[in-house]
Amino acid sequence: MTLIYGHRGARAEAPENTLPSFRKALEAGVTRVELDLHLSADQQLVVIHDPTLKRTTGLRGKVAQHTAAELSRIDARFGLPGWQTPCAIPTLAQLLQQCPEIEHYQLEVKSGSERQSRIVLDAIATLTERYNLHNKAVVTSSSRTLLRYARRSNFMLPTGLVEEYGLLDPVKSARRYGCDYLILNWKLCSQQRLRAAQAAGLHVSVWTVNDAALMQRLAEMGVDSLITDLPSLAVKVINQGRA
Repeated sequence: MTLIYGHRGARAEAPENTLPSFRKALEAGVTRVELDLHLSADQQLVVIHDPTLKRTTGLRGKVAQHTAAELSRIDARFGLPGWQTPCAIPTLAQLLQQCPEIEHYQLEVKSGSERQSRIVLDAIATLTERYNLHNKAVVTSSSRTLLRYARRSNFMLPTGLVEEYGLLDPVKSARRYGCDYLILNWKLCSQQRLRAAQAAGLHVSVWTVNDAALMQRLAEMGVDSLITDLPSLAVKVINQGRA
């Protein structure tokens, strides 16, 4: 059975990575979400894709230059014209508190250095204990540095390799870093690669899948999950396939 993850909540239906976006996914019946994490100036995990504010808020500056409280006062609906109400940049803690119906998270970490990786993973570990996320989350990243550090430190949550280009064998790379998930650009998801990944014990999740025919084809191939900007469409397509 192919599972559905809402991409940044429901990115095509509400401002991405905001509480209204995650609630949109839930309204569609999707209880699994993918989101992106950065550290604020006061070392809080905030839910935003880019390291800068420009694309989603229209403002200049870096996320890391602002405290979580300052970011919560910034309107993040700039990337979705026509949305009527302001949408704050939430912390991960706020999302966990306000959307308890979410059953599973793909927490994508945008990180580079080992020091940054340690700080981010320590912060995730703290929230894992506080909100009992042990069986409810996987930490994903394209950063080999972060994945290597997570493996070496016996990090408490499963990890996943995010692979967009496939310059190196994604399955071998995921196994090398001790990952449990392989998050593939859908264009890299051939039947052969899917079978190899699943034979290696990897959960294969593909992104970003917004076309109904593609959703159906990938589900028929047997992908474990798909990540979509359109959770409501995905629910209809996947449910039709099960009928």
